Amino acid sequence: MFTGIIEQTAIVKHIDHEAGNAIFTIESSIASELAIGQSVAHNGVCLTITHCEHDSYQVTAITETLSRTTLGQWKAGQRINLERALRADGRLDGHFVQGHVDAVGTVTEMHDQDGSTLMFVDFDHELGYTVTKGSICMDGISLTVVDSLPGAFSVAVIPHTWNNTHLSEIQEGQSVNIEFDILGKYMKKLHHLSQGIL
Repeated sequence: MFTGIIEQTAIVKHIDHEAGNAIFTIESSIASELAIGQSVAHNGVCLTITHCEHDSYQVTAITETLSRTTLGQWKAGQRINLERALRADGRLDGHFVQGHVDAVGTVTEMHDQDGSTLMFVDFDHELGYTVTKGSICMDGISLTVVDSLPGAFSVAVIPHTWNNTHLSEIQEGQSVNIEFDILGKYMKKLHHLSQGIL
């Protein structure tokens, strides 16, 4: 379980391929604090640590993960967002995030708003819902929805988030991982059940 509060950014140092899987070597200052078997969210995707060194560690993404997230598009040298799992005695500063990506969205517009950045994102409307002032997780970042539209939403990014995540490197047309609020997912399931949709 995560909160969507990014701990730091890291660099994809190297990518190896084994069968249909991708093995990512991540360069990070927290590598020495990690242990094999721990879970870390990478751009919102929960991955298990498989190897640790002083300044880097490795995680493996299977074919399913690569096909349902942006991880299959990663390049060596790319900057990504990291968050370690929530401790039982930690503060929940964002919202409950599972690290399970529901959809890959596309950043369609970005506007400077004199102190913040407004970003619009499109997604397949059948994959989830948003609500105005509700929570959304985008590339692992807990954000508040400004505009909620069918198959689209906007978020206003404050300077701290802009400067301390990889968002400052995002461009229009780029893909992002989306995890919808867990409450909304249960409401969607209940609605489907009431309509006789399994």
